[in-house]
Amino acid sequence: MRQVTATEHAFAAYGLSGAPGTEAFWAAARTPLSVPADGGGWTTLFLWRGAPATLSFESWSAPVPLRRWAGTDCWYAEVPMPARLRVTYQLLVGETEADRDAYADPLNPLGAGGDRSIAATPDAPDQPHWPVVDASDVLPLPAARLRWNSARLGGRRTVRVHPAGGGGPVVLLLDGDDWLYLHPAVTAFDSAVASGDLPPVTLVFLPARNRLAELGCDPVLWEAVRDELLPLVAESGLPADTDRLVVAGQSLGGLSALYAALEFPGLVSRVACQSGSFWWTPDAMGTADPLGGPLGGTIAARLRERPDLSGLRIAFDVGEHETRMLPHCALAETLTEQAGATVRVSRSASDHDRAGWRHALLRDVGWALGHEPVEP
Repeated sequence: MRQVTATEHAFAAYGLSGAPGTEAFWAAARTPLSVPADGGGWTTLFLWRGAPATLSFESWSAPVPLRRWAGTDCWYAEVPMPARLRVTYQLLVGETEADRDAYADPLNPLGAGGDRSIAATPDAPDQPHWPVVDASDVLPLPAARLRWNSARLGGRRTVRVHPAGGGGPVVLLLDGDDWLYLHPAVTAFDSAVASGDLPPVTLVFLPARNRLAELGCDPVLWEAVRDELLPLVAESGLPADTDRLVVAGQSLGGLSALYAALEFPGLVSRVACQSGSFWWTPDAMGTADPLGGPLGGTIAARLRERPDLSGLRIAFDVGEHETRMLPHCALAETLTEQAGATVRVSRSASDHDRAGWRHALLRDVGWALGHEPVEP
């Protein structure tokens, strides 16, 4: 009987067999793979074939260099992960920062754009309606395009519009290019509408040209949306109910969405906000620690004036692993409710990461329109 070597058992705990670096090993290898860790959470295996590489996670962790297995072409990392985590990552390949290129994980079928992948611990909740999309797949783009030449914002931009289920209330997706090119929002919204988890809606994908300038607490964007973009949508001939507008934003987009509800209540009364950047103040980005300023930032100061938000319906979500964001978000949630808004609060299994916001986006847009929440 042939003796089985320790090398062949190297990753047996993860369900892999064969000697790392052999063709048989690579033919069967799939990652990431997680096993329970002592004391809770998970240990997750990542593999890469070829040159030296480093794992780069979106927001959640510092980069993790991969180690080489015994002189083979197998590079690996066993990464401790907490319970309930969904995270975007990529592999930075090259020995120095100057010559590194970013790649999606070729062993992971779940991609996010051409150079990113998504990992989820086994206890992370499902994300109904979001399909498995490989990093090499080209996401479907809405056929309808509006050429917006904005006098207020300056310059031209292309705004894609998609009537899901035949169209209905307008859902303005801030950072729209991310939802077009990194995450398949068109497919996800179509699926949710077809299943009855969402009413028909008309998606308007708003691209950002200068995120920090446009999505800070500045009225110019929302004047442009009110006076230029929404009339353009209404005049396009596409089915779109601009009177029942829902604004959906993440990070700076979430900040901007609540700002619009405060300062443009006749325009914005329904909001889906994920991980709003409520640490923001006009000078925060010029400091060494932008999140270290006053709790709740400019938005909390405005909310303490007790504006009448009785007409606002807003769903807040933030990643449960966003340790420094949570106090800022919690204060904004509390003050918004105290100002009279109808508020829904939830926490997602993520850090500050669009992959973790995907289910909340669908669920909270529906809730903002009075639809029963879709729970994973």
